[in-house]
Amino acid sequence: MIPFNKAAVVGKELGYIAQAVASGKTSGNGPFTQRCQRFFEERYGFTKCLLTTSCTDALEMAAILADIKPGDEVIVPSYTFVSTALAFVRQGARIVFADSAPDNPNIDAERIESLITRRTRAIVPVHYAGVACDMRKVLALAQKYGLLVIADAAQAVDSYYTDDLSETPLPWHRRLRRLNNRYPLGGIGHFGCFSFHETKNIQCGEGGMLAINDPQFVRRAEIIWEKGTNRAEFQRGEASKYEWIDVGSSFLPSGITAAFLWGQLEKLRSVQRRRKSLWRQYQEGLGPLSEEGLFGIPQVPHYATHNAHMYYLVCRTARERARLMAYLKESGIQSASHYLSLRSSAYYRDKGFGPELVQCERFVDRLLRLPLFYGLTAGQVKRVIGTVRAFYGHTG
Repeated sequence: MIPFNKAAVVGKELGYIAQAVASGKTSGNGPFTQRCQRFFEERYGFTKCLLTTSCTDALEMAAILADIKPGDEVIVPSYTFVSTALAFVRQGARIVFADSAPDNPNIDAERIESLITRRTRAIVPVHYAGVACDMRKVLALAQKYGLLVIADAAQAVDSYYTDDLSETPLPWHRRLRRLNNRYPLGGIGHFGCFSFHETKNIQCGEGGMLAINDPQFVRRAEIIWEKGTNRAEFQRGEASKYEWIDVGSSFLPSGITAAFLWGQLEKLRSVQRRRKSLWRQYQEGLGPLSEEGLFGIPQVPHYATHNAHMYYLVCRTARERARLMAYLKESGIQSASHYLSLRSSAYYRDKGFGPELVQCERFVDRLLRLPLFYGLTAGQVKRVIGTVRAFYGHTG
């Protein structure tokens, strides 16, 4: 059986865990936590990074920092994981769900403005499959209406926006590490939220990170991160006493989790090189069938790169997707659909409002993810491609 995903040890993760245990410092904000945070700050130019136990926690921290209150509205794509909306629902926000773009599952930037009201406080673009949303348009709307931009970059580690943002009014963008106007995802906007779940390119089982890009939020972010206390400042000798001064929670991962993550980050380049090779193999092998109109394949806009987080097909009908999934399973290959529409969920269907989300529902019904992970071999990808080809050969 070719699994859909399989987490891998890619470097010195187990040795670093042993080091963390031997050091006697296995709680949060220890040496490995700080190494991981510096890695992202130095490599990508994020203003401040804080490891969390999940991307959900990172989003919840961002919602607190954004001071979202009951009655505020937050614009969120309906085709995303529940955490993207849940973080703001917990603050009492009313979620305004946006449709996907016609050519990819990201939020349709052309239709965001029609959703903005006097109650809107934030836009939450989700960089699906590590491919950037149209951030020039998102930032322009945020500037026009005085909104916060909270990027859900759960799938977007080491992926970039490639259009020119030199005229952006957000000064911290100038600090982002870029080559030929490539801006790292998660750094465009006030906050960026990352996941290191076992299904992600870089993983530690369960983990996440909040990138705070606007310096005005840095001090409070660290306080919220440390259960509403000034513990981090106290440990650095910047405060004379350690006390409770704000809301917060225990958002820190353990030193053991951070040690595993550091072992992965050291191998980021080789992990990305491997995944991109497999992604290209899929694209080259299945591209001809897509050109015949048998299914859609990932489209990377001119303003984006991809990080080979995911490879998917968009089938012509929901029934065809179900049949293809069954055929792959019978052939010893696991595949997966993806999100259900959040606006149509049992929790939110009676709370939602707005126009019908046609493109979102199309991806809900037709998108099919194929196996893609570090330990996958070129021979296995060839087998998956051959099986997909055989399915469409059988059906004409």
